[in-house]
Amino acid sequence: MIFVETTIPGAFRIELERHADERGAFARIWCARELEAHGLRARLAQCSISTNARKGTLRGMHYSVPPAAEAKVVRCVRGAIYDVLLDLRRESPTYLTWVSETLTADNGRAFYVPEGVAHGFQTLEDATDVLYEISEFYDSACARGVRWDDPTFRIVWPEGERIISERDRTHPSFR
Repeated sequence: MIFVETTIPGAFRIELERHADERGAFARIWCARELEAHGLRARLAQCSISTNARKGTLRGMHYSVPPAAEAKVVRCVRGAIYDVLLDLRRESPTYLTWVSETLTADNGRAFYVPEGVAHGFQTLEDATDVLYEISEFYDSACARGVRWDDPTFRIVWPEGERIISERDRTHPSFR
């Protein structure tokens, strides 16, 4: 696994180290030792998958608060997504800034999302699946969200039709 720190402290793009031969390729997608070596939370409490039928599906911006604040590794395992991280940690030097990356099944990239950083994505293809490796068990009482289009953040999203759940459309404005 290759860790590339983003402009948000503690948030990393993780690239695969593929070992290829005539059969195909093999790559590690989770290693507690490697995460810990980069000072990252390596606890794995649960894995989840988001299946998305149509291009333009937007999910986010989601995060959780203590005692169930989550760190997670997010990876596209089928299709492609425009993935966004938003720093909501008041003590962070990058508070209220965001970074994005295109994650695809082909490029194998992932994002490590630290606690206190919101996450969202928009699908770039039909039939897109996103895998989450999560440090804490889900607790709906600790789940939070902010509007994907809140003018406070000025997140630039791909153009086109968007499919957004009622929950994500009605997250409160940040301010």
